[in-house]
Amino acid sequence: MNAVSDPIDLSERLKPRILPRPRDAALYARAQREGLSELQARVLAGRLAGYQGELSPLVSPSLRHLAHPAQLKDARKAAERIAQAVVDDEHIGILTDYEVDGITSHVVIRRTLVELFGVPEARLHSLIGHRIHDGYGISLPLVERTLALAPRPRLVITADCGSSDEPRIARLKAAAIDVVVSDHHALPLEGPPASAFATVNPTRDDCDYPDQTIAGCMVAWLVMSLARQVLIDWGVLAAATPKLAPWLSYVALGTVADCVSLGASAANRAVVNHGLTLINRMDAACWRAMAERLGADSLPFDAETLGFQMGPRINARSRLDDPYAALHFMLAADDATAARHLETLDQDNQSRKAIEAEMAEDARALALPALAADEPAIVVFLEDGHPGVQGIVASRLVQAFGRPALVLTPAAAPAMLTGSGRSIEGLHLRDALQRTFELAPEALPRFGGHRGAAGVGVPVEHLATFRAAFLQAVGEQLGDAELCPRVFTDGELSPEQLSLATLEELQRLGPYGREFDAPLFQGDFLVESLRPVGAEGNHLMLSLSAGPVIHKAIWFRALTPGELPAFGVGDGLRCAYRLNRNRWRGRESLQLMVEHAEMING
Repeated sequence: MNAVSDPIDLSERLKPRILPRPRDAALYARAQREGLSELQARVLAGRLAGYQGELSPLVSPSLRHLAHPAQLKDARKAAERIAQAVVDDEHIGILTDYEVDGITSHVVIRRTLVELFGVPEARLHSLIGHRIHDGYGISLPLVERTLALAPRPRLVITADCGSSDEPRIARLKAAAIDVVVSDHHALPLEGPPASAFATVNPTRDDCDYPDQTIAGCMVAWLVMSLARQVLIDWGVLAAATPKLAPWLSYVALGTVADCVSLGASAANRAVVNHGLTLINRMDAACWRAMAERLGADSLPFDAETLGFQMGPRINARSRLDDPYAALHFMLAADDATAARHLETLDQDNQSRKAIEAEMAEDARALALPALAADEPAIVVFLEDGHPGVQGIVASRLVQAFGRPALVLTPAAAPAMLTGSGRSIEGLHLRDALQRTFELAPEALPRFGGHRGAAGVGVPVEHLATFRAAFLQAVGEQLGDAELCPRVFTDGELSPEQLSLATLEELQRLGPYGREFDAPLFQGDFLVESLRPVGAEGNHLMLSLSAGPVIHKAIWFRALTPGELPAFGVGDGLRCAYRLNRNRWRGRESLQLMVEHAEMING
């Protein structure tokens, strides 16, 4: 009890630690032998521990490293069923998740059917669930909506969902609707849904596809690519029918936003790298509208733009309301239409930020007892929380406290809670939930996800049972691992390396993302000037010196609004920072992006 009532003591125990990232010595030496610079080798060796494969597909991403879609189990069967629907003029339902991976999958499938396969728009039905009212996947409301369509589709193609929805798929099958599942989420222990016509999922035990980490939009792209080839083989399409390569712009966005691995995945690195090239041609109205919104200094787009600018805006729509505005934005045929829909997404994103801030504050307070008891995970129930922001708030708890977190809010279904979780390095969250189900099946009737993120459904009456079982499952995986916020860096840079040339050297290793995060360095600086900035005064603009050179720096969310920094001009700071290119009115300069800082002289 004392620890809970003593926030100073608790904050001391949970103070982030700036630590050098463990480095694979063998990979570090091999990378330099193969021509990478010392700094590039350092970055690789800190992210790909134990990697034995070729470095070329990772450091020089190329589409030639993509495996053939036929290697996906059931892909040929799925492609032939889609091709048959095209030939027979069937009505087709496109059923996808409501977040970025699902929305981009939807665009890939729809544009392929219409623009390459010649399917009239009138024969296509977009089926995207409402996060709050329908829930994830092939939900019962979506099934009812599908069955009410007239004429009713004979085929439903899913993307980024469906692997765990056997009961609903069975209902569609009973109504003479074939369901082709394309997904990337972990399958239940009983395997692929038995009632699906085909289930294309790289995580299947019987699937030979060499990369299980590809996003749902990539699975959809591969299936539709194979359907194109089937239609050519059947003589329905001309051999000169364009390939789906232009749609890799959408796959790049979905891949980055869904936080799948950009580490040892040659496929993911290739599609993001190629997709960014396509995006920066600005051929589609959605990219042009976003560039206009962000300003000329935002160009060219990189993976960070997709992950922190486009992704949140698209997700914000489904978090707060009907997700179709996001789809209309991505499909917009002209700049005015794209700009109009983007304005809606932008307003939703601002509302999401306000809701998130309030929920995060409440969640942090509710987490204190678990932290004081040194429990291996945080489980909080926000009675008035918004279900659309659970995952973001869980991420904030993970960042603040260095342990996995689940945030629960009331569900639309009576007597049920819905929740989203985020994990830490060393814990496979979906596996932990599987173990939770084994310990207390009545407390977890529905769950799904992957290593880093997952969703749950929990009966209100079994919340305490669920919490106990989940903590046990997490504890079994983590063992005696010390849990605290850690800031891992790639070491120090010399004063001479603080330059745009170093930033360009690092950018040649991109794209960066999950499991291949952007380089973070540590160093000691002297504060030359500082001032709060931002609408709420919670960001810090700094001038930091290292030797004779003074560098501009920005530290976002450094302060609680109204708070003063604990340091001032003349103080020494140990900073964890990234290198950033600051563009202003056509001029470029180096800027340090501070992630964390602590005083070193007082």
